[in-house]
Amino acid sequence: MSAEPRPTLPPVRLHSDAELARDALVAPLFARAVRLARWAGPDTRVDVGGELVADQLAGAVTVLDLDERDEDSPVYASQAWRVAVDTGLVDVTEPEEDAGDGAEGEEPEYGTATPGEDLALVAGGAPGDVLDLWLAALDTVLADAAVPDLDDLVDALDAGGEIDFDRLDWNPQREADFLDGVLANLYLLTVSEGGAGEGPVPLPVLAASMIVPDDMGDPTDAVLEQVSDAMMRLDDQFRQLEPIGLVEYQPVDEELMAEADDEEFAAADRAGAEDEDVSRYGMVRLTPLGLYGVRARMLEAGVEAPAIGELADKGADTLLDAVSAYPERAAQAEIEQWLAGRELPAAVTELLAAARGDDEGAPLRRLRCQQALAPAGREAEPAVRAVLDDPELGGLARVWLAEHGVGDVPVPDGEMVFWLTVDTLAAQLAADGDTEELPLLMRGLTENHTGFFEKVWRVEHPATAYVLEAMGRLHPDKKASKEARKAAFKARSRRP
Repeated sequence: MSAEPRPTLPPVRLHSDAELARDALVAPLFARAVRLARWAGPDTRVDVGGELVADQLAGAVTVLDLDERDEDSPVYASQAWRVAVDTGLVDVTEPEEDAGDGAEGEEPEYGTATPGEDLALVAGGAPGDVLDLWLAALDTVLADAAVPDLDDLVDALDAGGEIDFDRLDWNPQREADFLDGVLANLYLLTVSEGGAGEGPVPLPVLAASMIVPDDMGDPTDAVLEQVSDAMMRLDDQFRQLEPIGLVEYQPVDEELMAEADDEEFAAADRAGAEDEDVSRYGMVRLTPLGLYGVRARMLEAGVEAPAIGELADKGADTLLDAVSAYPERAAQAEIEQWLAGRELPAAVTELLAAARGDDEGAPLRRLRCQQALAPAGREAEPAVRAVLDDPELGGLARVWLAEHGVGDVPVPDGEMVFWLTVDTLAAQLAADGDTEELPLLMRGLTENHTGFFEKVWRVEHPATAYVLEAMGRLHPDKKASKEARKAAFKARSRRP
């Protein structure tokens, strides 16, 4: 059995489809699109392109209870209509392009609009149907958010009324890819242990994550200016993405935008999240619905983005291989859901069988197996006792029995003790790398076992040389570190 490749992203804990569908239905923009779809009928007139004609747009503003005095209300109504059309909530029949405006005194020809078949799914479909409609709406909103604002478009019009894309410096695919990258970084910050979690991310931090190279020390002025430009673009885009329910967004302070220049925004990036005023530069977080939406888009793009609970119906071998690559808390959550649907004795037997192996991933599988068995009660005892004589699982079984207060546990021989020591260190190195705790653990091992290195290099474990090399690198005692390197050489010579 070989270890599965590590997933691209840490696993995410998603709300249920029913909860997410409810969130979708109350997202302001989606809810408006549904209302307009129910309003559409035989008298609804549209232009070429399916847009509402002027007087119909005014009617849409009224239907949506928008403020008729607000100049932005027609924009909101038009966007909701476009979402309704793009998602199939509304079916439009456009007028013939060559119909013109009609003869003088005659009514121009218009297209018509009626509720689409998919509108019935809003009230009568499954939660997954509602989420599919919401994802289609999200595609429309993301496409709109990647378009330059109206002022930039007007400035880029040439004398013939055509857009000068070179002057605009706008590449549609580049802008769409940039926004997808921003959302992917926000997703990663949210799901990573030690990341933002459910808290908001400062806009300067998010913009810098897209612009500043990982290996750059102090960003140059040119890079900081790019970060500032990106912040301004993202401020406008997140304002557009909030109504569809993707994010919760605290915009850049209007006063700051009016007064600050690029240098001040660059200063915000230098200060980072520790600056007490960083919230003035914008704060954003993905909603639970937003996590679902960004993950769905990444899956469609071929990115591996696991979710807690999706292994519940898989075998123990698949479970342990997968959670070996998860952060510890995520692994525990996945294991708990896997165990919840099974009879414990049979599940324990299956987990122990899946933990066997001498491949590179086996030590970490056994560590995750031990983690899975830790909360199990005494009903797991027979399955654990059954592997006491197993050379790979006997040590693990003894640890579990001792921790659960079981008597008459056989004392392990020296060979098993050292094998378990190598296996445990190999698993810790695979799980967390060179942590601060490992040198302390290594010191304790060598101090409590006389002649530790003379014995351990003989252990018949595939990772013996690897573990000893790590001890030579990490052990806090120089003499022990030197002995570890010598022992690693012997182990490597004995078993290349």
